[in-house]
Amino acid sequence: MIGQLRGQLLLKKPNMVLLDVNGVGYEVFIPLTSFYELPGEGSEISLRIHTHVREDTLALFGFHTQREKDFFLKLISISGIGPKLAVGILSGARVEELAQAIAEGNLARLTAIPGVGRKTAERLVLELKSQITPFLLPEQAGAAPETQKLSAVEEDILSALVNLGYQKASAERALSMVLRSGESDRSFEDILRKTLRLLAG
Repeated sequence: MIGQLRGQLLLKKPNMVLLDVNGVGYEVFIPLTSFYELPGEGSEISLRIHTHVREDTLALFGFHTQREKDFFLKLISISGIGPKLAVGILSGARVEELAQAIAEGNLARLTAIPGVGRKTAERLVLELKSQITPFLLPEQAGAAPETQKLSAVEEDILSALVNLGYQKASAERALSMVLRSGESDRSFEDILRKTLRLLAG
């Protein structure tokens, strides 16, 4: 697997670069955030690389920093998010901005990124919220809201979800998203139904 490439930048486009490494030209897909950091054509650059291999495809995805690559790997670990969509998500905002939107459950910010619908945004929050702290700036991490004390009804819903086999952390995140959406009538049955729907994806 190719993990890094260093060579001469022969061509750069917003979504792709051509990199000459010892006479071999590598086409590498990149997010816009990495594109903005690149020097002019003819310069020597180094990119962190993810090699994506399928039966009919071998594609290289490059990143200006290890931080971007690490976030990309988190994204493609989510069901339904492939490498091209992950690069598109990274093109929509800096890593720190994406991390903050996920930490806050800011679906409006996430769905503003081309290619990200509401279900994908909900999946991002549900699956990455507990893993996002390393990608936040120190002041963002320090400003993370404290967990609110659950009401008796909400505690009962959480208990029911755990008894149904859901992980407590996932159930808590889904429940929190339903409560923040304001779309529930606050009854036990309504909140439970909407939380189950969200967990089912």
